[in-house]
Amino acid sequence: MPKVSKFLFLLSFFSALFLSNAQNETYSNPVKNQVSDTSFVNLSDYSSDFIYDMKYATEDNFLKAKVYDCAECMLRLKTVKALIAANKEFLKKGYRIKLYDCYRPLDIQKKMWEIVSNPKYVADPKKGSIHNRGGAVDISLVDADGKEVDMGTPFDFFGIEAGHNFKQLSKEILSKRAYLKTIMIKNGFNSFDSEWWHYNLKTGLKDKVSNEKWSCP
Repeated sequence: MPKVSKFLFLLSFFSALFLSNAQNETYSNPVKNQVSDTSFVNLSDYSSDFIYDMKYATEDNFLKAKVYDCAECMLRLKTVKALIAANKEFLKKGYRIKLYDCYRPLDIQKKMWEIVSNPKYVADPKKGSIHNRGGAVDISLVDADGKEVDMGTPFDFFGIEAGHNFKQLSKEILSKRAYLKTIMIKNGFNSFDSEWWHYNLKTGLKDKVSNEKWSCP
């Protein structure tokens, strides 16, 4: 075989081999779809380290009515990331986050407003709340035995005792509230003065009110 022909043959052979390997590598390692930080996702798809007591999927709440079809914690992905980061810190000390409420579609906000039309207890759906934006969570802590930490009042207690500025409580309760607040703020959340359980993601305040829906499993 002439030298030129032999060279062209070998070049063609190795080119075909390279392309074949490249194609196999492409198919064996597909590119993962990127999820936007503002997309709504299910917290349970990203971590199994949380405890759930989704109050508004039951009648065990101040409305005395079930307003969610199912007890899923949906949030924007950036909220999920911040929440997981906070929970990792709690886990190191033998605690974990217990969730009472997460993202709340605007239709649910309207339903709650119909039941209790008082802005002291329910945000007016005309304005919406950060719960409707996917950037708020209502939470507490449980210990290593799964026992809920005493925070001085139950969730959705609307007296002054539920506020961060109320100090007529035991040192242990005040310490636990301060611990919860410190870790959450460290991980990108703001507290809400009148409710020890409510935390807003700082970067979620400018997100749009949403009426995103999800299917029950």
